[in-house]
Amino acid sequence: MKETQLKKAFDTKDWTPGASSLKVFLWYFVNALIFRSGIIPFSVILVGILRLFGAKIGKDVRIKPFIHIKYPWRLTLGDHSWLAECYIENLAPVTIGKNVCVSQQAMLLTGNHNFKKSTFDLMVDGITLEDGVWIGARATVCPGVICKSHSVLSVGSVATKDLEPYSIYQGVPAVKVRDRVIE
Repeated sequence: MKETQLKKAFDTKDWTPGASSLKVFLWYFVNALIFRSGIIPFSVILVGILRLFGAKIGKDVRIKPFIHIKYPWRLTLGDHSWLAECYIENLAPVTIGKNVCVSQQAMLLTGNHNFKKSTFDLMVDGITLEDGVWIGARATVCPGVICKSHSVLSVGSVATKDLEPYSIYQGVPAVKVRDRVIE
């Protein structure tokens, strides 16, 4: 029986951070000193810094302190959306629509490893949260998932497959528990 070989560098195929080494280096320090520390609690300043690093952000967006965004140049965020102190590991593009809420300690994960390969190769795939989506606290969205219009991923749930529009999902892995009716 073969074993994994983590002592070797795993194959990243053609993946790159999508920016120069200098930009990645500068973001690392800005992220650690400003975003992760919570030293600046003002959303308008955090949005401005993210835009400087290449994030595409709409109007009236709220970014809370203590957020983690791996690569802002791979983030698109629509109007009137809210990101709480969540974790966005965007090795691939993350597209968030209008009026979306990503709650506390939620995770958007675009990377994984191929456990079938002894070299544990990197696999990446983007995430899309369409308009009106709500990702509950401590919920996880896995690589390649599309959360369709106005779907809800409830607290602590894990989305491994696409979520249907106007549906509420719960559990690990998440399953549809009912329709979302908005009054």
